[in-house]
Parts: sequence; C-alpha cells; structure tokens
Amino acid sequence: METTARLAAAAEQLFNRHGYTATGMDRLTEAAGMSSRTLYKHAGSKAQLMALVLAERDRRFMARLAVGDVDALFAALEDWVAEEGARGCLFLRARAETGGEIPEIARAVAAHKAAFQAHVAAIVEHDLGGRAPALAEQILVLFEGATHAAVYRGVDAVRAARAGAAILMDAARP
Repeated sequence: METTARLAAAAEQLFNRHGYTATGMDRLTEAAGMSSRTLYKHAGSKAQLMALVLAERDRRFMARLAVGDVDALFAALEDWVAEEGARGCLFLRARAETGGEIPEIARAVAAHKAAFQAHVAAIVEHDLGGRAPALAEQILVLFEGATHAAVYRGVDAVRAARAGAAILMDAARP
C-alpha cells in the first residue's frame, strides 16, 4: 500500500473512532507506522489529512451507493452500516467538531453533501421516471436520519427508513 493511502486508511479509522479534535498527530503517526516528518510530507497538516480522509470516504461511499432505485439505496446503507459500523456521518461529525471553520474540512463536507444530494435526486428521478425535488429531499432526510439513528438503533433504523421510503415512493408512482 502506498504511503499516502496507508496514512489515509489509518487516519480514517482514528478520526472515525475518536473524532478530529481528539486524534493527535502522535496517535496518527503511530497508527500509520511512520514518522511525523513523513506524515507532514504526505498530508501537509492535520486539516489537510482530514480533507484527504473525507475525499477517500466520499469515493468509497458514493461507489457503494451507485444504485438504480431508492430501495437499493437503503439496502446499500444497510450493507455500509453492517460492514463499516454505525457512528453517524463522518462528514457531519467533522463539520460539527470544527464548527465549519476549517476551510479544508468545510469544503470537503460541502462538496460531499452537494454531490450526495444530487445523487439522491438522480436516483429518485430514475426510479420514478421524472423529477420530484420535494420527494428527493424527503428521501435524503430519511437516509441522513437513518445514518444517525443507526448509532443507537443499529441497522433497524435503516430498515425503518427503508420502509418509510418505500411508502413515499409508492405514493408518488402514478
């Protein structure tokens, strides 16, 4: 595994488990098995490292959600929670921890959320055969809510949101 990828993988685990603020650079260097000099050479700063982690997380998450209908979207979230765990959205947690005041992190979060919103809208449109912006927003909120409720309810929260999304989608079909 290349150095930057190894660093990003180790950092993602730590940031996901402990948060951005509580994850110090010594912990990061130890987990990645590298010196602080090597870490800074490949990541720049802690904020740049978090932005790198979020970019990689975005790539993996969006690839997992490359589906054709709303039910499959929630099925993909069920799989994600089963495989990755349920800690809530790393993007929103990073933004909440930093108050949106660290530009690298704020940009990464904003880019992911905009892309995700567009992705959900495209899935709803494909599933229904036409645009439905209000419905897409409702599905998005169900998905985001399920992601966070899974922290304390597990995959059952995703299943409940999936059932709610099915009701909304059925009601929208002619």
